[in-house]
Amino acid sequence: MSDWWRGAVIYQIYPRSFQDTDGDGIGDLPGITRRLDHIAALGADAIWISPFFTSPMKDFGYDVSDYCDVDPMFGRLADFDALVARAHDLGLRVMIDLVLSHTSDRHPWFRDSRASRTGARADWYVWADPKPDGTPPNNWLSVFGGSAWAWDARRCQYYLHNFLTSQPDLNLHTPDVQAALLDVARFWLDRGVDGFRLDTINFYFHDRYLRDNPALPPELRNDLIAPGVNPYNHQLHLFSKNQPENLEFLRKFRTVMDRYGAAAVGEVGDAQRGLEIMAEYTSGGDKVQMCYPFELLQPARATAARIADTFARLDRAAPDAWPCWSYSNHDTVRHATRWNLPEAGTAAYATLLMCLRGSVCLYQGEELGLPEAEIAYEDLHDPYGIEFWPEFKGRDGCRTPMVWARDNRQGGFTAADRAWLPVPPAHLARAVDAQAGVAGSLLEHYRAAVALRRAHPMLRDGALSDMAAQGDVLTFRRSGPGEEIFVAANLGPEPAQVALPPGDWQGIGETVGGAAPDGGRVALGAWQLCLAARAPDMGR
Repeated sequence: MSDWWRGAVIYQIYPRSFQDTDGDGIGDLPGITRRLDHIAALGADAIWISPFFTSPMKDFGYDVSDYCDVDPMFGRLADFDALVARAHDLGLRVMIDLVLSHTSDRHPWFRDSRASRTGARADWYVWADPKPDGTPPNNWLSVFGGSAWAWDARRCQYYLHNFLTSQPDLNLHTPDVQAALLDVARFWLDRGVDGFRLDTINFYFHDRYLRDNPALPPELRNDLIAPGVNPYNHQLHLFSKNQPENLEFLRKFRTVMDRYGAAAVGEVGDAQRGLEIMAEYTSGGDKVQMCYPFELLQPARATAARIADTFARLDRAAPDAWPCWSYSNHDTVRHATRWNLPEAGTAAYATLLMCLRGSVCLYQGEELGLPEAEIAYEDLHDPYGIEFWPEFKGRDGCRTPMVWARDNRQGGFTAADRAWLPVPPAHLARAVDAQAGVAGSLLEHYRAAVALRRAHPMLRDGALSDMAAQGDVLTFRRSGPGEEIFVAANLGPEPAQVALPPGDWQGIGETVGGAAPDGGRVALGAWQLCLAARAPDMGR
C-alpha cells in the first residue's frame, strides 16, 4: 500500500534506552526486536528508530561516521536484518533516522575534505576563508551555542557546523554529495526499510553567498528550537537554513523512495516559519510525504486556541500539506511534565492526537505517562545540557531507559548494575507490566485510542473542517465517504457544555472514556472528549 503513511501511528524508539540484551547498560538492536510485541499490541503502524549507525557518540548517533553500518554497541547488520524481519512479521513498518545535513568529523568524507583544498572531496563540506581580521566568515550561530564556524588548521579555513563542532555540515550544493546521500538511502531501502525520519530537513542547504543573518527583535524570539538562554534565538536564520535549493533535492529523494513504496517524515526545525516550511515540503505530492513542525512540541501547553490557530495557519499555507504530530520526542521535555498535566489530561491529549488530521508520532514511554526524569549534573551525558546547565538541563531527562518491570530496580531494561542513564524510581510504578491489562491505566487508554483511530478511517485520512476554540473546548469535524465524525475536546480542568451540529449523532468514544451525546448537546467533564459519528448525508 503506497499511502500506508497517511494517518499512520509511528512509534519512536531511542535505541540506547529501549532494551539492553548484552548487559552493558545500553540498549541495542536485539533488544528492540525482543520488545516489538509491545509496539504491535499498542496498535502502531510503524516504528522510527533513532540513529544506530557507526558513530563516536558525541551527539549519541546524530554524528555519523559510517552511514552504512551499525555501531558495535547496538549490534551488527545481521541484527538489523532480524529486526526488520520480525517487525514485518508483526505488521510493523520500519523507518530509520537519516542525518543528512552533517556527519561526524571522523567520517572518512570529512577527513578527505579537510586534508586538501584540491582533493576529490574538497568541496563536500562547507569551507570558507576568514575575514581579513581572522574572524569567521559571517555571523551564523550554532544551535548548540556560539559561532557556527570552527577553524581548521589543516586547510586554514573555517568549516560550518550548525550543531557541535564535531558535526561538520555537508555541502549539498555539490552534486556528488547529493548522489552519495541518495546512495545511502538506497542501501537501507535495499535492506528492507520502509522509510525514513529525516533529521533537520530544512538545514540541508546554506546560502551560497554566506550572507549574514539579520537580528531578530526581542519580542519575536521564542524557545521553540533552542532554550531561551541560547543566543541562537537572537537571529532570524534566513541564510543558514531554509534555502530554496532544498526543494529540488527533496524531489530527487522522493523519486528514490517511490521506487520502493517508502515514505519519509521530516523534522522542520524553525521557530518562525516551521508550519509554512512543513507545508512547502509536503505539498504537491513530489517531495517528502510528511513533516513535523514544533507547534505541539513547544514549552507552552497546546491549548484549544493554539491548536485552532495552528490548523488555520496550516490551511492557509497549503491545504494539501500533510503534518505528522507529536507531543514528545528525544529532544524535548516529556509533555506530561512540560505541560504539567494530570493523568486525565494526559489521557485527553492522547485521544485528541488520534483525532487530528495528519500522521502521529508517539515517543517511547509516552504511552506509560512517564514524566521527565530529574538527572543530576554528574549523571549528564548530553553536551547540550552540560553547556547550558543549570538554566537548561539538556535532553537526558526524556532519554532515560524504558521501564518494563516494576519489581526490578533497572525497570527490566538491563541486567547490568547500572544503566547508561539512571532509571528514576518514580518510573517503576508506571512500568509496562504494572499497566498492561489493567482497566483504567494510561497504557490501556493509549491502546484504546489507537484502536479507535484504526476503526474509523475518517480519523486517519478524513478531511478536517470547522475547527473552533471556545475557552478550553476545541471542536472540529472529520469527514469523507461513508462517515462524518464530530469531536469536542475539553482541554481543561472545568466541566463544559457543548452543542452538537444538527443531525443524528451517535457516540463512538466510549472505549476512551468519552462523553455520550444527549440530544443536541453533550456535557463534558474535566479533560474529557466527545466523539460522535453520523452518515454524511444525514441531517442536511
